[in-house]
Amino acid sequence: MSQREPMSAIDTAWLRTDRPTNPMVIGGLLLTDGRVSFERFRQVMETHFLAHRRFRERVAFHGDSAYWEPDPDFDLSFHVRRSALPRPAGRRELVELVGDLMSSPLDRARPLWQFQLVERYGRGSAIVARIHHCYADGVVLMKVLLSITTDAGGTPEFAPAEQERAEAHADLLQGWFGPLGNALSGALRIGGGLASAYVDTLLHPSHALDYARRGIGLTAEAARLALMSADSPTRFKGAPHGVKRAAWTERLPLSEVKALAHASGCSINDVLMSCAAGALRRYLLDKGDPVEGVEVRALVPVDMRAQAKGGPLGNYFGGVFVQLPLGIDNPMQRLYELKRRMGELKESAEPLFTLGLMAAVGMGPRALQQEVIDLLASRCSLVLTNVPGPQYPLYMAGRRLREVVFWVPQSGAIGLGISVLSYDDGVQCGVVADKSLVENPEDIARRFRSEFEQLLLIALMGSWDGPPDPGEAAALLG
Repeated sequence: MSQREPMSAIDTAWLRTDRPTNPMVIGGLLLTDGRVSFERFRQVMETHFLAHRRFRERVAFHGDSAYWEPDPDFDLSFHVRRSALPRPAGRRELVELVGDLMSSPLDRARPLWQFQLVERYGRGSAIVARIHHCYADGVVLMKVLLSITTDAGGTPEFAPAEQERAEAHADLLQGWFGPLGNALSGALRIGGGLASAYVDTLLHPSHALDYARRGIGLTAEAARLALMSADSPTRFKGAPHGVKRAAWTERLPLSEVKALAHASGCSINDVLMSCAAGALRRYLLDKGDPVEGVEVRALVPVDMRAQAKGGPLGNYFGGVFVQLPLGIDNPMQRLYELKRRMGELKESAEPLFTLGLMAAVGMGPRALQQEVIDLLASRCSLVLTNVPGPQYPLYMAGRRLREVVFWVPQSGAIGLGISVLSYDDGVQCGVVADKSLVENPEDIARRFRSEFEQLLLIALMGSWDGPPDPGEAAALLG
């Protein structure tokens, strides 16, 4: 017990939401230009990835409480492996491998992460990463990625100067992606810093948290969620069976996404969420499903790191519930409606609510957690997130990273996740779904670009003197 460290309430909550049919594991894919040597890759992981002490630790329980403890039998060979694709070793075979890996649980007796190197994929290599959500959120894991890569000159990205550069890029992108970042700061400044103290206390049980005294009990948080109505019933809702399938989009030029956002007077986040909504709408139509009046609710994570005095790893986010208006046919009208809805969330306290809810799940009796997570899942159809990455090329074991994609896990019975990552002046979207709900997520992913191109065409047809009038812009498509 002397070597054990208490797990934060938030991290415990994400550990507890793990299910056999829905592992809470963040997936990632790194595609390289040129073949990566397994020996060199293993050396990079041993030297830099394991510099984060937490990745040598496994999860332990004492009663209902979760702890981190050193793995006495830690073996890097179990966590860093090599795989080979069957012929012709193309995208289809890689998609199958990713789906199989994301359907497989990690060994609870060991640290909950694993990397698979596919040495031969096209003219390069592919690296499939799996890390349990209890270790960290997507923003933190992006910094972990930086710690195991180098720049073009071979300088490690974790060097202080490079880390400052990476964080500057991340801060810039976070501003572009609003209002899920700084735009929520007004709502978080309640009580002259109360929010900051609240978040810090939730994240660190060692700070003598007296949950009941603060009046934020599990019952109150769950009751508030219970008042939220369910979203429209679609084929995206249902009980996951445990077989995952994943896909990813082509890279969109970030410069074009920024230009479209500027021309329309919207944020990058508005544009990308509208593309996602359009892709989901088109998927339902192609399946012959009705879409009139359909509203699909997405749980969108909100980075709250600025409100917490956190360490290098861990989860530092709340969430907001966003209704995606799939019933709107006109892409520009859909974009402006999403902008309006996102604007209403600027003064929302929902991130604090969801953070408190997850802390309550992590600290409350295990017997109640299932009910709370099921309640959360019944109110949403998907998880939708975006993570800003560095806007310059990274190198892994001497090879340039050509594409970087990730897949967000889904809580409880939610069976669909869409994740957006910006990297090296490009934007890519990862789609993961339970096969029982979406047999082939590629059918959603490939529609993402066409939805973007429709919006871009409308912007090119309009005026560039400033943001167009919503009515005039919508009329361009009739």
